[in-house]
Amino acid sequence: MNNEITGAEIVLKSLAEQGVEVVFGYPGGAVLPIYDTLFKQNSIKHVLVRQEGGAIHAAEGYARSTGKTGVVLVTSGPGATNVVTGLTDAMMDSVPIVCITGQVPQHLIGSDAFQECDTTGITRPCTKHNYLVKDVNKLSSVFHEAFTIAQNGRPGPVLIDIPKDVQFASGTYEEKSKIIIPSHRLFEPSPDFEKNKIEEAVELISKSKKPIFYIGGGCINSGPKASKLVREFINMVGSPVTMTLMGLGVVASSDKNSLGMLGMHGMYEANMAMHECDVMINIGARFDDRVTGRLDAFSPNSKKIHIDIDESNINKTINVDVPIIGDVKQVVEKMIEVWKEKKLQIDDKALKLWWDKITKWKKVDCLNYNNEGKQIKPQYAVQRLYELTKNTKTFITTEVGQHQMWAAQFYKFEQPNRWLTSGGLGTMGYGFPAAIGAQIGHPDALVVDIAGDASILMNIQEMSTAVQYRLPVKIFILNNEYMGMVRQWQELLHGGRYSESYTDSLPDFVKLAESYKAVGLRAKTTDDLDDVITEMIETKNTVIADIWVTKEENCFPMIQSGSAHNEMMLSKDQKQDKKSAEKGKILV
Repeated sequence: MNNEITGAEIVLKSLAEQGVEVVFGYPGGAVLPIYDTLFKQNSIKHVLVRQEGGAIHAAEGYARSTGKTGVVLVTSGPGATNVVTGLTDAMMDSVPIVCITGQVPQHLIGSDAFQECDTTGITRPCTKHNYLVKDVNKLSSVFHEAFTIAQNGRPGPVLIDIPKDVQFASGTYEEKSKIIIPSHRLFEPSPDFEKNKIEEAVELISKSKKPIFYIGGGCINSGPKASKLVREFINMVGSPVTMTLMGLGVVASSDKNSLGMLGMHGMYEANMAMHECDVMINIGARFDDRVTGRLDAFSPNSKKIHIDIDESNINKTINVDVPIIGDVKQVVEKMIEVWKEKKLQIDDKALKLWWDKITKWKKVDCLNYNNEGKQIKPQYAVQRLYELTKNTKTFITTEVGQHQMWAAQFYKFEQPNRWLTSGGLGTMGYGFPAAIGAQIGHPDALVVDIAGDASILMNIQEMSTAVQYRLPVKIFILNNEYMGMVRQWQELLHGGRYSESYTDSLPDFVKLAESYKAVGLRAKTTDDLDDVITEMIETKNTVIADIWVTKEENCFPMIQSGSAHNEMMLSKDQKQDKKSAEKGKILV
């Protein structure tokens, strides 16, 4: 038939109709028909990474910084297995991804053919949905369904596995508007909210004496309107707010109500307020173990409200009093309406007493550190980076470890979608390719990957990608020659036995940058630091800035495993017990 096109052409036509502008990928035999079709068009840009793991993380960075769906194209077998880590990362952090994998021809499936693996079987636990497309005529409907699933409800990754013979076969294309997607695949809550639950939640907040908002990444995933509504509601109530690692930027760091991040390396005042509050309003967070600490001691005296789009998160780890299943922007908008309709107001006198107590906790100054001498403390390096970039449109990505926590503590985020980090899976090697994706999505912005010397080596091959596409990504390495967080735990929990956490054969990062035809810079002392950061910012090329920081600095404050929020460690030598914590005092 004249209107038939090949499966490979259907793939590209589907992507174009979905508004896809860029694909991150790596070619191989099982996807060559798609790559051949890609060569013949100019509407969709392809970014060639150096390893498939870089493609999936780059797509994550692109998706999280732009709000669009990231698209990945890789071959069968090892190409597919190399994206499993990124798929799991996207699944845990709710990032919309459509990953296209090639598969051996159908007659070879199950025969242990060259570069064959059970891709759908392997990826079923780490995707929202996946497909093995055996009929070319179903290809377009699968693609349009996949994008809808990735974007709707709680966002996440979807995988489409396409045998090579299906890519060569001819079939008909079906437009997006004609596709009817089964409702059970959309993973969406009912649009009809339980009005009684919303009214119950709002009434509970109005009667509270010591309320706190607990904000998670769901507020960002819900879109820019959600963050605005959340800020509006918090200001109406006038209560303190704390954010998870993934929620940073929903409420501006400079906002008078913000207590910063809570949890394992969160702020003292945030954790103490969470411990002592009487009403907790969880919006778009999932009670992650890095936030809760010891479950039976988590916010023990509070009534708990939980707003989440994913019903499976309700009462999964923490039992709540008022569960509300729905999209953040829709639920919070309804809460604001009810608050205004009922002309509710919180007890000003009680709220003042609550803020007075929080002010005393703030005086502990939990992020205080000694920066005497010429050596660069990692905290100081992040502070100077912030001060010198805060007036620029800046996106910060990180790898995973101590540097990630220092970035969360000392870099101040005023807007959502500017902070890209691996939260749930904690993937070393995430930050650099994610920065590449963010830079592709925002070519005129400053994109900085705050990295550790160990993490950056996980995907250092992507230097070639950044240079090839002339991406001015900045890699800001806090170089302490250790796997810093591993070393810290070994010091605190394993008697200082630094088993395999020290590296004495790191590359010369300046020469490494130059070998890729990029720019390498180095700061060894505080006298060097500002000049290096300034030159890094002003350089229009890819840059590695190698910042030599103190080697055995630990990241505090810290809630040790098995401890409660009011049992924080504030330094190596300082602890607190419950009695002194109630008074906001530190035991030496």
